[in-house]
Amino acid sequence: MVKSSGKVTIKKYANRRLYDTESSTYITLDRLAQMVREGREFEVVDAKTGDDITRQVLTQIIVDEEARGGTTMLPINFLKQLIGLYGNSMQNFVPSYLEAAMDAFQRNQSAVKDAFSGNVFADLAKRNMAMFEDASRAFSGKPKTETHKPTHDEVDQLKAELAALQAKVDRLSR
Repeated sequence: MVKSSGKVTIKKYANRRLYDTESSTYITLDRLAQMVREGREFEVVDAKTGDDITRQVLTQIIVDEEARGGTTMLPINFLKQLIGLYGNSMQNFVPSYLEAAMDAFQRNQSAVKDAFSGNVFADLAKRNMAMFEDASRAFSGKPKTETHKPTHDEVDQLKAELAALQAKVDRLSR
């Protein structure tokens, strides 16, 4: 059953099962997470009381994602700061601030992808490592295993890549 607003109603029962009223099937938290990624609008209501519990269920999805291991998105310091803001005079401002920050991040997401895609960083890191190794050998007195002095063109190319990278960073920080 789809509401006129296009929002799907998900009912959560006391046995912790989630029922999708649109498809008339039971679903999992993983399916709800997929619906979020697909941009589907939904609300989760307590089947017994009718109370909107969407926030609690979304929070549970985040907790589950963070607990799965691997790569997490919420740094410990951020979590501590967030917890510290509960009951604080700034608590009322935090939701709108976080929402605005996430909106800005989404708007700039393609620019972020462009800045971090490709091999610009990898190439730059390799060159920096080579220069560091050369400097290390020079200070330690160890002979260089390979005699390669950067040419003027290589230095110019590195400077151009660094300038392009700086321009991307500048665009992202606007």
